[in-house]
Amino acid sequence: MSTRLQSNILFQALPQAVQEVLFKLKGAGFEGFIVGGCLRDLILERAVRDWDVTTNATPTEIQKIFPKSFYANAFGTVTVQSDGMEIEVTTYRSETKYSDKRHPDAVQFGVTLEDDLQRRDFTMNAIASDGAILHDPFQGSKDIQKRLIRAVGNPKERFEEDALRMLRAIRFAAELHMRIESHTWSAILSDVRLIDYLSKERVRDEIMKIVASDDPLCGFWLLMTSGALQRIIPELLKGENVSQNKHHIYTVLFHNLFSMAHCPSDDPLVRLAALLHDVGKPHTKQGEGTEATFYQHEIVGATMTRKIMRRLTFSNAAIERVCHLVRHHMFYYNIGEITDAGVRRFIRRVGKENISDLFAVRIGDRMGSGVQKDKPFKLIELEKRIEEVQKDPIDTRMLALDGNDVMRIAKLAPGRTIGILLYTLLEEVLEDPTRNNSEYLEQRIQALAGEAKQGILPIPRIMKEDQKQREERLTGGQKYKRVTE
Repeated sequence: MSTRLQSNILFQALPQAVQEVLFKLKGAGFEGFIVGGCLRDLILERAVRDWDVTTNATPTEIQKIFPKSFYANAFGTVTVQSDGMEIEVTTYRSETKYSDKRHPDAVQFGVTLEDDLQRRDFTMNAIASDGAILHDPFQGSKDIQKRLIRAVGNPKERFEEDALRMLRAIRFAAELHMRIESHTWSAILSDVRLIDYLSKERVRDEIMKIVASDDPLCGFWLLMTSGALQRIIPELLKGENVSQNKHHIYTVLFHNLFSMAHCPSDDPLVRLAALLHDVGKPHTKQGEGTEATFYQHEIVGATMTRKIMRRLTFSNAAIERVCHLVRHHMFYYNIGEITDAGVRRFIRRVGKENISDLFAVRIGDRMGSGVQKDKPFKLIELEKRIEEVQKDPIDTRMLALDGNDVMRIAKLAPGRTIGILLYTLLEEVLEDPTRNNSEYLEQRIQALAGEAKQGILPIPRIMKEDQKQREERLTGGQKYKRVTE
């Protein structure tokens, strides 16, 4: 079905670069249409991130029309550079069987626009326009108006072709505030097992798009009720019937979901940390009722988070960042009982660069417990205290004297004792930053040199804390592995 658009309103909404691509294709005797998600988002009046054009020109013909382009894939897609933008121009395609439930066995160039549209996943994406005429053979524009996600043709066939489409349907529901049409949803319920055929990378990317969406709670509710969550992050479901204590009104599972939903950060990794922050609670619960405890659940949770993220093939940097937030989300912030030295110790323990993210996780945690006020006075005061002391020395590298100075003054050879002395000095400077001057530190080194040479100098607490954190990172929490298996 084709519909003429009044006054070329849609065409006028296209960036100049996209208009030029359509003009040049038509000028060379070919068809050219904007297609799929970019057109859907235009109709929904959402910002368009990526522009896609489909045409009956072959990749070779496209590159002749657009010399500033490159073609390096098996799907007939040429990336055209126009007016500073990159626009993907793809030859009409028709596809064969999907034997692996992930990719078509072969990609063939189609003859008509209809060939291309009928291979697409959902009706809202099976639309195309040259700016004047809307081509909508599956009434996708009506489904967009109804905010309905409907598979093109037989939904079971679409999902058996590529099981990722089930996760895409859920993601679109969360991103676009839409409903999944009943037959499409029924097909997801019956075919959810096909998710097992997908690569972990593709699953991870869809999960993170759901986490980053406008309504991640909707997305994870659909993941849970469809059975997909059990196949992707079954650890979360362990908390489904685990009640908590007097500080919570939700079970562990729903507390985690609500914490993610209330997390004020737009960073998907921070939201992921909020989702997983209490994943260790079912494995550490002691007692029942209002006095139940979950001692060291943050440590067990960090171990489990590492396992989950490795399974989903996250980068090492992402894993370390999220695990760090989960590990330290239980920080104490009763500011009336924390000294300036305690604030400095907190900063060095969690890292300056992680403080705002950690606060976001804690706010999500608080709101996810059923508390109405997102940021309590005590947390606001802690922020102020951090601001006041954040320039104070919190690391041995910030001391007025370094390891070479210690060796010279104490007349010691390189070795672990030098580190113990530096940490001992840092302990004193954390208590009183005015001590961070060469004269005071030299006097302290001279006073401690005797114990250092005898090997009886106590290991400072902060040195033990640093060693413990390094061991946890290196071992991946092996100490707690048996608890979570």
